[in-house]
Amino acid sequence: RASILSGQYARRHKINDFATAFTPDAYARTYPMLLKMLGYRVGFIGKFGVGNKMPDKSFDYWRGFPGQGSYFGKGETVHLTHRMGDQAIEFLHGCDKAKPFCLSLSFKAPHAMDAAKREYPPDPRDENLFKDVTFPMPKTADPKYFLALPEFVQKSESRTRWQRRFATPEMFHTVVRDYYRLVTGMDREVGRIIAELERLGLAEDTIVIFTSDNGYFFGEHGLADKWYLYEESIRVPLIVVDPSLPKEQRNRTIDAMTLNIDLAPTMLDYAGVAIPKSMQGESIRPLVRGETPPWRKDWFYEHHTAVKIIPPSEGVRTTRWSYLRWLKDADHPVEELYDLQADPLQERNLSAQPAHQETQIGRA
Repeated sequence: RASILSGQYARRHKINDFATAFTPDAYARTYPMLLKMLGYRVGFIGKFGVGNKMPDKSFDYWRGFPGQGSYFGKGETVHLTHRMGDQAIEFLHGCDKAKPFCLSLSFKAPHAMDAAKREYPPDPRDENLFKDVTFPMPKTADPKYFLALPEFVQKSESRTRWQRRFATPEMFHTVVRDYYRLVTGMDREVGRIIAELERLGLAEDTIVIFTSDNGYFFGEHGLADKWYLYEESIRVPLIVVDPSLPKEQRNRTIDAMTLNIDLAPTMLDYAGVAIPKSMQGESIRPLVRGETPPWRKDWFYEHHTAVKIIPPSEGVRTTRWSYLRWLKDADHPVEELYDLQADPLQERNLSAQPAHQETQIGRA
């Protein structure tokens, strides 16, 4: 979330836990504060995720919260996702057509209520959805893929959470059904917000960006949650609605590697704001407009949070290759290399094969 706000890799913003906040100078260069400085009405709703002290006074509209929040607070009967949709509509009602605005809506859904009796409680309206649906088990949920992992990954938090979510087919279906119920509830609120933009006459002058902060394991490689450089974990949705595009340029899929650090510069670009040199991402606005600017063919991955329970790792993802380096023992890193063109599910680790040594050290 710090990377989304700042447009920077964790290596630069140095926020590797939920307690660390931005320095005042770094916070002033996040996209909401830069837009506010230029006259935007800025709002934030949902999980802030950076530091314990909430920056509520720096926003014109604040309904953010620290930590993970709860789908049903004490005495609450309305699901958090629905409440956040109501708050977004309340924000829109306070907007003036003569003044630009930027609302950041950070849903909790479909995040788990970690270790709760029911970790993914949906909106009561969605309780019966998917009850008769049988979801396919991932191919790499086969135990042999888990046994191919380093021992320290087998003993990590990812496996602990797998044990309470996916250890049996019945557990798998219980969790996946609830997960998609949560996603459905979020979809409904996004639809309500878009409809309200249209009703208020704001839709034709509003850029909408929909994304997520991480992917998710549903038992692939015998794991749960996210954190690692496997495709299920790193791939996230990204939808950009630009109402200024001619109809023939809409509803396109763009085959380019975009990152969370691209979101801040993209929003600043759309607002006509100079992108600070401190931001390491690139504006994807030219891609959305159908242009073909020079674009990244590879990018750096890193995860150094909660290293006692989540093995630290780094890697590089190119358009073809995925290289992962486990750093639990920094002097003796464990390596993985996958040819995603031939092996999209990452079933065959090529790191020890002599034929791929030059690829692994970056010469090929």
